[in-house]
Amino acid sequence: MANQVTRTYVATIRNHQQVCEELDSLGFAASKLWNVARWTADRIWHETGRIPGHAELSAYLKKHERYADLNAKSSQRVIQELAEAFRAWYTKRQNGDETANPPGYRKRGDEHPRSTVTFKQSGFKHDSKHSRVRLSKGRNFKEHRSDFTLCEYEADPEARIENIQQVRAVWNSGREEWELHLVCRVELEDVDPPGERTAGIDLGINNVAAISFGDEAILYPGGALKEDEYYFGKERAKCDGPNSHEARRLNQKWANRRTHFLHTLSKTIIDECERRNVGTVAVGDLSGIREEESGEVTDWGSKGNQSLHRWAFDRFITMLEYKGEERGITVETVDERNTSKTCAGCGRVDASQRVERGLYVCDECGTVANADVNGAENVRRKLETAKVPPSPTDSSSVDRSNGWMAQPAVHLFDRESGRVRPREQVVDCEP
Repeated sequence: MANQVTRTYVATIRNHQQVCEELDSLGFAASKLWNVARWTADRIWHETGRIPGHAELSAYLKKHERYADLNAKSSQRVIQELAEAFRAWYTKRQNGDETANPPGYRKRGDEHPRSTVTFKQSGFKHDSKHSRVRLSKGRNFKEHRSDFTLCEYEADPEARIENIQQVRAVWNSGREEWELHLVCRVELEDVDPPGERTAGIDLGINNVAAISFGDEAILYPGGALKEDEYYFGKERAKCDGPNSHEARRLNQKWANRRTHFLHTLSKTIIDECERRNVGTVAVGDLSGIREEESGEVTDWGSKGNQSLHRWAFDRFITMLEYKGEERGITVETVDERNTSKTCAGCGRVDASQRVERGLYVCDECGTVANADVNGAENVRRKLETAKVPPSPTDSSSVDRSNGWMAQPAVHLFDRESGRVRPREQVVDCEP
């Protein structure tokens, strides 16, 4: 039986010169509609003390002149994005992030930026034979009823461009051109799991991921991400302000490199799991990472808090989920609370046992381990125990201080090849 999943493929526009001006008009129109909706939400907020939802805003603005600049479904999506941005801001404030600001206006001086325009199924037609997609304009931009923007695209040869559910026109500021994001529904045949083993993953900042297989472990340090952060931060400081053309280009390039890193790492982890007959991967749920058991918010310091907000934990887990699904591997999140404080050998909970430089030493049983590997093993055991309660002869009673927890393998991101490799194979090079 086939499973239906959603995949997004990025495609370049072959006839960019012919359609760029029309896409610019649509992108500017989306920004103007966002600003109108933002102003309307602000007025309702100050008069009633509440923020209007997507449906209320859409109904209120349906007859506004800017609403007709785009296809009706595209206009609805712009307003929905604003409502989602307000929700995200409110959630951050609830989680203790006092620096979070509500969504602002999309404007740089007197110039509206090129916002993403989303076309739902009623707003586009796909010609798969000639790799073309026809995008609908709003009523205000049509000279006649059949007016549309015809984009010829080129996607990765391995991409399965079929059953398109949405098309997004996205401005790539790094390359200074529009690109298409094609959201497709793809059918995957049921794949048997590689095996019945369980692996555990502990996510972090210094070590992006530590994975435990129960008898061996691998660390994936985040040094490449930190080097990029330092390099691009230094280069942005040389620019004429954060909104300058060069600063935006650097931001886009930095974002692209982070995305490539996360995709490469998630694929590598799934490959390692398949090689070891792992059928289930447990990942620590970090949704409450900034909260103590008492409900109070943990202060990780200014740098630590900034790193937590930049770290796309949910995005990385999503990558693991859909890459694992293609191999028959299930990815499940488990409560991570106390996994970093608990000894994987005897179960003693003591925060003081995690000492400097990522070393975990248990005063009760003498287990010595890398602290992140200890956390990953606890994550693995939580899911394993939930499925099958441990018995006296279960592997949970095995001494884990025999080397694999204390000295895990270290795999680094190799810039030269763009892949993750064992440390001894990586060649250092400049960012």
